[in-house]
Amino acid sequence: MKALERRHVLAFCLVCVAAVWGGTFVVVKDVVSRYPVNAFLAWRFALATLVLVAAFPGALRRLDRRAVGTGLVAGLFLTAGYVFQTWGLETTTASKAAFVTGMFVVITPVLQAVLLRHAPRKETVAGVAAATVGLWLLSGGPSGAWNSGDTRVLLCAVAYSLHMIVLGSIGRRHEPVGLTVVQLATVAGMTTVLSLGFEGAALPTEPRLIGAIALTAVFGSAAAFVVQTYAQRVIAPSTVALILVTEPAFGGLFGWLAGERLGPRGIAGAALILAAMIYVEVLGTQKARSRTEQVAVAVEGPPVPLEDPAEVQAD
Repeated sequence: MKALERRHVLAFCLVCVAAVWGGTFVVVKDVVSRYPVNAFLAWRFALATLVLVAAFPGALRRLDRRAVGTGLVAGLFLTAGYVFQTWGLETTTASKAAFVTGMFVVITPVLQAVLLRHAPRKETVAGVAAATVGLWLLSGGPSGAWNSGDTRVLLCAVAYSLHMIVLGSIGRRHEPVGLTVVQLATVAGMTTVLSLGFEGAALPTEPRLIGAIALTAVFGSAAAFVVQTYAQRVIAPSTVALILVTEPAFGGLFGWLAGERLGPRGIAGAALILAAMIYVEVLGTQKARSRTEQVAVAVEGPPVPLEDPAEVQAD
């Protein structure tokens, strides 16, 4: 296959990944209305870990103690992100959850500026301002339609941001596939403990539930990672970011198809958040991204592409 044709095929596959990630919000919301949150996550990530190990059997052999330690730390933040997101979907809509989760794109550079003690760039400030207004509109504006589920999903976005910072700093030193396996296994282990401790053993027996576990594990986690890993070798980082940042838009679309309605104010808020994400993630990359930003994982969310070190400039 010619290089140009391969790029087109991989770009299409990335669009499919973004669509799958967006669609999982509706799928997961349906699941948590009938099945315990942590039990679902435990089954999902256990299966995703097995699939990824089967696809890359050599990854585990390249792991050392430091890589395992880094993966455990990143995995704890990833666990918090998925637990808060899935728990939040019990009481908020899939559409709103998709856009609130996307806030991690603008939260990450803010946390980096705080933790690294340097002033944020003007692109970050503008993006945060737009996203904050968008979040206010999405939550109902003056009418105040914000609920506990929305708060949990916002905490998910913060956890994803901390996860990104770990990967973008100490995570850069390690082989990405093995590091991802450790993270997935950590999420599976932690949610198994939470499930057994607070929910009791719950075996999935309903075909619809088993299908949701398979979809989110195989396509939303393991397969998505493989696609993104290969795509990032031949497609420019800014293009990958632009494609994958459409995940919330797909989430809103699938939520709409499922009967959810944001209303004019909510749509305006969602559009502002999406615009802020694109501005910070894509234009910010072109103007020079911090060396601490990198993603070596694509586990449904957070979708930030790997960068060629030669293309990254220090602040």
